[in-house]
Amino acid sequence: MNKESTPKKSGTDWKRLQRMKDTEIDFTDIPQIDKAMFKKMVIRMPVKKAALSLRLDPRVIEWFKGQGPGYQTRINAVLQSYVEAHTH
Repeated sequence: MNKESTPKKSGTDWKRLQRMKDTEIDFTDIPQIDKAMFKKMVIRMPVKKAALSLRLDPRVIEWFKGQGPGYQTRINAVLQSYVEAHTH
């Protein structure tokens, strides 16, 4: 991140947070982690991607590229969601 990409300053008092001790942190709004939570967890290991040449409409490409870096990853995520929704 550079100064040009962050026009607004954070309202966070970073110096106060750096001075704060761990015992002063309020955790009341964070749910407790228990064994039941871990039993429900699903570990998703990254899958190695395969290279593919794909023809897409220019409008689709422009839209995804317009969302910023990582457009190929977003296209993959959309396609993955479609596959999951249509797998019986």
